[in-house]
Amino acid sequence: MPYSIAVVGDRDSVMGFRALGLDVRPAETAAEGAEAVRALADGGCAIIYITERLASELAGDIDKYKDRVMPAVIVIPGKEGSGGLGLAALKSAVERAVGADIMNT
Repeated sequence: MPYSIAVVGDRDSVMGFRALGLDVRPAETAAEGAEAVRALADGGCAIIYITERLASELAGDIDKYKDRVMPAVIVIPGKEGSGGLGLAALKSAVERAVGADIMNT
């Protein structure tokens, strides 16, 4: 079974990823984002990139997937730029995996 990679977020932030062959799911509201993430996860998507703004609104929904093998939910900056949420999520994941804060950021 081939695995897919998807991007969820506001239209302006995610549409460029379509040119790379990724499954693009524009979501302007938290409800649309939650539905997109749920559908992708249930559909066997391997990696879901989600914009920081939407990820901050869906923290509870995203937390359900943090200890699962699939999908990997990865926070990326949106059109507004980085607010640090993606780096914080990466630091937390590394700390959980290694058992110590090795990033010192």
